[in-house]
Amino acid sequence: MEGKGNVADPPSRVGYGGFNRLLDWVWNYIEERVGVSRWPLRPQPAFSFRPAYWTGALVAVAFVVQAVSGMLLLIYYNPSVSPSTTGGAPAAWSSTQYLIQQVPFGLLVLTAHLYGAYAVIFLAFIHFFRGFYAAAYKAPREASWLFGTVLLLCMLGMGFTGYLLPYTSLSVGATNVGIALATAAAPIGPIVAPLLQGDGTYQGLLSRMFAFHVVLIPAVLAFLLWLHVTLFETHGVAPPASSDPGARRTLTHEDDKKLGNWFPRIFLYGTKWTFGYIGALLLIVAAWPTELAPAFGSANQSGVSPEPDWYFLWLYKLADFQYVSPLVAMGVLGFIVLGLLFLPWIEQVPGLLFPRLRNPRTHPRDRPVMMFLATFLLSFFVLMTVWGGVMPGVVIPVSMYLAYLGGLAVVDATVILFFWARYRERYARRVARALSGTGTPTGSSRSPAEFPTRADLLSGSPGFWTPRSALAVILVAGLLVPLGYVLTLPSFTTVGDQRGLAVAFAVMAFAIAAIVHLVEQSERFRHASRAIPPGVAPGP
Repeated sequence: MEGKGNVADPPSRVGYGGFNRLLDWVWNYIEERVGVSRWPLRPQPAFSFRPAYWTGALVAVAFVVQAVSGMLLLIYYNPSVSPSTTGGAPAAWSSTQYLIQQVPFGLLVLTAHLYGAYAVIFLAFIHFFRGFYAAAYKAPREASWLFGTVLLLCMLGMGFTGYLLPYTSLSVGATNVGIALATAAAPIGPIVAPLLQGDGTYQGLLSRMFAFHVVLIPAVLAFLLWLHVTLFETHGVAPPASSDPGARRTLTHEDDKKLGNWFPRIFLYGTKWTFGYIGALLLIVAAWPTELAPAFGSANQSGVSPEPDWYFLWLYKLADFQYVSPLVAMGVLGFIVLGLLFLPWIEQVPGLLFPRLRNPRTHPRDRPVMMFLATFLLSFFVLMTVWGGVMPGVVIPVSMYLAYLGGLAVVDATVILFFWARYRERYARRVARALSGTGTPTGSSRSPAEFPTRADLLSGSPGFWTPRSALAVILVAGLLVPLGYVLTLPSFTTVGDQRGLAVAFAVMAFAIAAIVHLVEQSERFRHASRAIPPGVAPGP
């Protein structure tokens, strides 16, 4: 019974004390009533409990936050370009202004939705490039990469369609420029134009963007997200990048049996990062509350330059290059999109033609060509985005953009070659030491189902009142401070009060994340201590 970690085990096993026995009682109660241990979610290996492996989960959390905040905004939004009053501003703009000024929590929710859109796209880019660098697109995860890339495109589409909805002079101008770019790409342009513009009126344009943003793209996003998660559950988390060409890329059912159920360890780990994300988002909301630009068609809209959000600045700037027409700019975009969609298969082409070029390794140091492509693509996006923000609408001569992009490619290639040559030299020395009997070449000796080391298990102490439990009690008591501040506010509509609300809610979210972290670490210790065979004392 002791080897199975029964709740009645004495607290003499590596600090397995009363605090963990209380957690056992809580988890057993939840599992008996809800049955979460039988939900079809795969467990995760120990190496995956690092932030780098949870970028996709953060994207999903950010998407859910966007869905919730968007539904709240939908209650008050009126998608009409007609004036709400005689001689007044368009109803789309007026309803947004009313939400900011009159609705309790309105400014907070609208700003959270705005920065949440930035966050979900930014996190999706991080998740995408993390998969690019770590070769997460290699077999058997090609379909997961394909659906994930389409997900990223849909998120960009959500950003584009939602940008118009406040119906400001800035958003209408930027949307018109974007539609001009999209419709310039023949032969797709003539098909896309009526799909986006409707009957050619501004009401038709707003209605189409509203339908795409609220119904069509979210439905596609939800379906693709389900496919992406299903494929993730099928193959499991990708093992760490390896220089071993024979390293296995999937977890077996035997590995799953060793790891145990996803509840509560994985659930707690994900909950911790969820509240951490919400806290960070609310702090940004408090620091930079949104301000509504002048309504489209108003008298004070002169001097406003149409400029998209940051995730499309690079494309707008590309159209500013001399001799680069909108058709060429859209051709470059299409080339990049198609190359990324079919990257898993494109990388295999050289190996099919020349077997010596086949490279099943996944570590970045063994893939210099792919590392150069990923680094150049990332640096290209960064350079063009900054360029578009600093010099919007300024025509760039051929000599200037060739020098900038050529210099960027040379720098990226030099850095990649330097680190690749350094790795080859070190690898040769390790092989020489291994052949001489003084060492072993380092490969991927780490099992995908690796457990924590014994040193990791020495983090608990017997008894309920430990420093960890005391800190948890202090954090719970500390939640009363921001809650008391919220209850004393006279109004939830002024800008100052809503900024204070955002800070208070952020503090509460961080406190909850810290409490969950303490419980998760205690649960981690409890699970790891059960992995020690009975009668074996853990060593240092």
